[in-house]
Amino acid sequence: MSTSTTEDGTERGTAETVAHAFANLMNGHDPDAVDGFVAEDYVNHNAHVDDGREANRAFWTQWFAAFPDTEVTLDDVLVDGDRVAGRFTYRATFQGPFMGLPPTGRPVVMHSIDIWRVVDGMAVEHWDQLDEQAFFAQLTGEDASR
Repeated sequence: MSTSTTEDGTERGTAETVAHAFANLMNGHDPDAVDGFVAEDYVNHNAHVDDGREANRAFWTQWFAAFPDTEVTLDDVLVDGDRVAGRFTYRATFQGPFMGLPPTGRPVVMHSIDIWRVVDGMAVEHWDQLDEQAFFAQLTGEDASR
């Protein structure tokens, strides 16, 4: 991947690789891949995942225990300065306990938009947007429109 430098000195190619690294972590089912792109003092603006690289590793370890057949598609990547945004589609089967819910064997599809702030090629801060109500409804089989 080629890199170019923006006005603020950020290398665009470096920032783009964070979204690709995340997709590779998900498709490789490898929580230890966080070592390559998540900073130790990572700030995560997600109510379900604590701050820090180790908390991120622990969350993905739980995820893969519950959804061992996870497949993720990176639908879009956008870069602006030190920010990279990725739009993802997740497909998996609910095969193990997750967040207090027993496995149901149900297939799930989830979409997310993730934004990372990147410094020296490492994600230092993260925000995401997903429809949690629809996701958890798929896990339990409840109607999300209620």
